Amino acid sequence: MKNNSLISIKAITFAALLSLSIVGCSNAQNSSAAVVTSTQAADTQAAGSTASSGTTSATEAAAATATVATSTDTTALFSDRDLEQTADLTAATQMTLVSNQDVTLSEEGVYVLSGDVDNVTVTVEAAEEAKVQIVLDGVSITNTDSPAIYVKAADKVFVTSTDSENHMEVTGSYVADGETHLDAVIFSRADVTLNGTGSLDIVSAQGNGISSKDDLKITGGVYTIDSSADALEANDAILINDGTVTIDTGKDALHSENEEETTLGNIYIEGGTLNIKAADDGITANNLVQIDGGSINIETSVEGIEGNTIIVNDGQITVYATDDGINATPKVNDNASIEVNGGTIKVTMGSGDTDAFDSNGNLYINGGIIDVEATSAFDADGTAELNGGTVSVNGEQITEITLSRGGGGGGGFRGGGGGMGH
Repeated sequence: MKNNSLISIKAITFAALLSLSIVGCSNAQNSSAAVVTSTQAADTQAAGSTASSGTTSATEAAAATATVATSTDTTALFSDRDLEQTADLTAATQMTLVSNQDVTLSEEGVYVLSGDVDNVTVTVEAAEEAKVQIVLDGVSITNTDSPAIYVKAADKVFVTSTDSENHMEVTGSYVADGETHLDAVIFSRADVTLNGTGSLDIVSAQGNGISSKDDLKITGGVYTIDSSADALEANDAILINDGTVTIDTGKDALHSENEEETTLGNIYIEGGTLNIKAADDGITANNLVQIDGGSINIETSVEGIEGNTIIVNDGQITVYATDDGINATPKVNDNASIEVNGGTIKVTMGSGDTDAFDSNGNLYINGGIIDVEATSAFDADGTAELNGGTVSVNGEQITEITLSRGGGGGGGFRGGGGGMGH
């Protein structure tokens, strides 16, 4: 569990720096923002200095951009151990699982698990400062009503796959642990990092795939998640550095939401490959969604990417949605915004009252290659600016975002390109 004073300090720092990016975003195209996370100081000592930056109005660009850029350090979001894809097995404990026999890991250390079993929960219940590494070495766990891995207490848990195939499945509804509502195949009350060189298939017939009440990180490995509810869910942040994740979900693919700290509930992606089929949202965060790289393919969704603030600096992004492709909406504050500084983005919309880019606030396109197929390409309740990049709407390149009064919510701005507004 997190130290409350640490969370408070980080929340204040992030809120102050985020305010620089929401003053207005227009001409600076070299900005690089950072996401907030509640990771312990032991793993991310520099995290308190990370910031979310954007671009500013012409008169403020130089000063604000310089200030934020010097505060940005996304490398602090991932520790060396997060990024290490093989475990140090020198003092590891080898464990062969047995059906109907639960396992409790109460000490810091490395545990190598193997076996094809039914009705087994591996529970981590260690000291608050303990780091526990679970190494999956050809594991298959199928349970009826309880998680395959349940982290009750620890500082941090690593789930690392060897060059092996692994499978975890819960076939029924989850039974609560006292007041703790268990809802995922891997359920953690502490930070959890997934990495490794192998694969892990997760099936959750009546719940989430992976849930963390703190941070959820993926830095390596191959994952296939089939869930009736959210595939990846975290209270504080979902952070993806690398790995391949294929998701088929009856709800949201990536969902981060914190009801207590409005500066948490973030999603940060800087690498890896995401293939998503979602019945609801592809990627949704209560606060910030920031994409600095990686390949994201959202094949089906209602809302493709949604957050209070959305910043795209790089990456290969393909979205198909039936409501909004990329949507900024006031979830934790009134400063909703979309800022695109780079990357290649393809947004295809379903028929009906849909918008490829929909901001209930401001919209700034400063760079990147954007290709939109939609009846309504752009909808903004505030300022909408095309300052750079290459933007095409229905095969026609545009040089400005055309706004027309009426039709939209809030301020009533609804825009498109090349006459595509409605």
